[in-house]
Amino acid sequence: MSYRERLDTVDQHLIACIKGAFMPFARITLFIIFFWFGILKVLGTSPANPLVANLLHATLPFLTFNQFIIGFGIFEMIIGVTFLIPRMERLAMALLIPHMVTTVLPLFLLPEITWSGLLIPTLEGQYIIKNLALIGLAFGIAAHLTPWKRAVSKSTLDPQ
Repeated sequence: MSYRERLDTVDQHLIACIKGAFMPFARITLFIIFFWFGILKVLGTSPANPLVANLLHATLPFLTFNQFIIGFGIFEMIIGVTFLIPRMERLAMALLIPHMVTTVLPLFLLPEITWSGLLIPTLEGQYIIKNLALIGLAFGIAAHLTPWKRAVSKSTLDPQ
């Protein structure tokens, strides 16, 4: 076996291993991130709380911070759990979309907190922009889903 053939064999083996590990690793990763960040909000210890408070004041000033942060934290925890449970991926994606829309808002509504200059994000801005990686990981999970099968009844095939 030539060096190139051995390299191709190793490459194919590594790709197969990574493909096999992708779904469980992606699920666990998203669970950890969303559940952990969510529980920190529920416990009132999240370093994101000041940013969330500023966004809340700018968008929903009629809610108290404590009401919102606990609900938002629980929402994040639910997203994490739904990514972990097989066959809940579609729900997880549906929950992820409004969450990502909400979390990107500070880039536009609170530029004094999220940008230090043109295309230069602050630490808070970087924290938000890194959500693109979470979206990419979620898309990877969605891309591996089996499409729903449509059950076709005999009555639709043979109208009488």
